[in-house]
Amino acid sequence: MSWFNRRQLVSWCLFDFANSSYSAVIAAVIFPVFYVSSIAGNAAGRGDLWWGRAISLSMAFVALTSPFFGGVADYSGRRKRLLFFYTAVCVISVSLFSFLRKGMVLEGFFLILLANIGMEGGLVFYNSFLPGITQREFQGRVSAWGYGVGYAGSILSLLFALPLIKSGRFAETWIMVSFFFAVFSLPAFLFLPEDEKTGVTVFIAATKGWNYYLAVMREIFGDREMRKFMLSFLVYEDGVNTVIVFSSIFAATTLGFGTQELIALYLIVQITALAGAFAMAKPMDVWGPKKIVVLSLILWAAVSASAYVISDKMHFFLMASVAGLGLGTVQAASRAFFTQFIPQGKESEYFGIYALVGKSSAVIGPLVFGYISSTFGSQRPAILAVSLFFIAGLGMVIRVRGGVPNTGRETAKRD
Repeated sequence: MSWFNRRQLVSWCLFDFANSSYSAVIAAVIFPVFYVSSIAGNAAGRGDLWWGRAISLSMAFVALTSPFFGGVADYSGRRKRLLFFYTAVCVISVSLFSFLRKGMVLEGFFLILLANIGMEGGLVFYNSFLPGITQREFQGRVSAWGYGVGYAGSILSLLFALPLIKSGRFAETWIMVSFFFAVFSLPAFLFLPEDEKTGVTVFIAATKGWNYYLAVMREIFGDREMRKFMLSFLVYEDGVNTVIVFSSIFAATTLGFGTQELIALYLIVQITALAGAFAMAKPMDVWGPKKIVVLSLILWAAVSASAYVISDKMHFFLMASVAGLGLGTVQAASRAFFTQFIPQGKESEYFGIYALVGKSSAVIGPLVFGYISSTFGSQRPAILAVSLFFIAGLGMVIRVRGGVPNTGRETAKRD
């Protein structure tokens, strides 16, 4: 592998390192609790409801627009520019969090919408670079490397945030996250493959992209095995996304975790997730991503069900460390699983549909959690309901033909 290609791989992984500051501090640990408790107030689950609405609506927007813009990216050759635009929207929106004060529920709601759209929408174009920067037989491990490096970014950003949170400097925390994201994403914009000059205007690309999007939808869902995978992914990813956006709120509200304890909890999860992602990187290619997905879902189902009865903080710490082992592996394996279905030259369109399904899965779960929490006045029934997503998804993905070992398949092709 040439130095130029290695540089692209490092730059691609560094983007995951950069955006993980948002995933850790904003989406998962500190800001959700800050918004629910300090901005909205969580009496009778009110904060849960508003947070669930913000996440669900932003994911719905990304889900509906990503396939269309994926087609635009390929027809107009503006994939990197679109990635930059979405990243800028996220970075700027997060920096504006510093102006939020108690009672600014709607202002926070709209800023969360913009920030999450920028973050999640950009991942469509980020993911679409994967098939172009490495050979198919290495895509499973490179996908895992990206997630593994991302967990390192989560750990570092939380360590940066810790002294700020201790001194109550929340506004500076949001500024730090936006700066972290902006700085470490720069290598991706410098070294990933440049946009191609196709000579097609955005308007024409949009028209062709829309028509092609409909054609790709028919192509994808006309393939029986791909359709089965996408439906299973829709279900179990809903559970994953719901756990990510509500885990810190559950720990703070139900178990009484303080901010420093939440950071310590998430650091443990990220460390075990990093270890799990790298440990399963090579097995993902050798065993096949399907086996990794199945093992991860069994783990997640057991963990989310056990959270229903846990009342001791130490037990929750232990459970979270086990959950972390399956966090990176299920996401990396799902991405590697999906790449096996993609025809060459259709990466952006297919990953647009992948985003449509993945982000759609983040619409129902948070709404269900928020609704159950506010209805029963307790988060325990809500977390128990999440386990059903993993169990159902497991039953569906087992029936999918695919996810075979990448290494063996490529060897067979060369023979």
